[in-house]
Amino acid sequence: MAEQEVKNPDETMEEAVEETMEAQAEETVAGNTEETTEAEATEDAKEGKGLFKKKEKKDKRDEQIAELNDKVLRQMAEFENFRKRTEKEKAMMFEIGAKSIVEKLLPVIDNFERGLSAVSEEEKSTGFAQGVEMIYKQLLTELSEAGVTPIEAVGKEFNPDFHNAVMHIEDESLGENIVAEEFQKGYMYKDSVVRHSMVKVAN
Repeated sequence: MAEQEVKNPDETMEEAVEETMEAQAEETVAGNTEETTEAEATEDAKEGKGLFKKKEKKDKRDEQIAELNDKVLRQMAEFENFRKRTEKEKAMMFEIGAKSIVEKLLPVIDNFERGLSAVSEEEKSTGFAQGVEMIYKQLLTELSEAGVTPIEAVGKEFNPDFHNAVMHIEDESLGENIVAEEFQKGYMYKDSVVRHSMVKVAN
């Protein structure tokens, strides 16, 4: 019969202590690992929230920038329209003012023409008559450079936009609705009529 090995009580006690210490060490390591994992998860969550906040702030800034750009573009467009409208109004006012001055000068031109037509052939060679004719031609030249032109009438087809018929005659040689004679010359300033020509029209 084999003899049973009898363990020393002190050795048994030491083994029990070592096993207990090893178990505690394993639990501590496991606990530290869990704490580390939780801490990392918390930090990741914080970083994620920070990214979302930054993204939200960036989106709001982009929206504000887009709104400001839109406002600036609208204001620039409104200013450009205002500038064009103002220039057009100024041009119209200038044209109205110029037409008013031309209308006042036309009777002066009429009087020059009447005076020159009354001068005899002998008097046309005098210095006075030549001086008057030169002033008349200079006046017409200045008006022409400013955009004032006479309306052609005699021999042209009657046009109510340019001619004012005050008499009608029967003349087969001229044809129907043709201006036979001009009583008062008409004028235009650029593209608008300042005064219609006063004419006699053949039926």
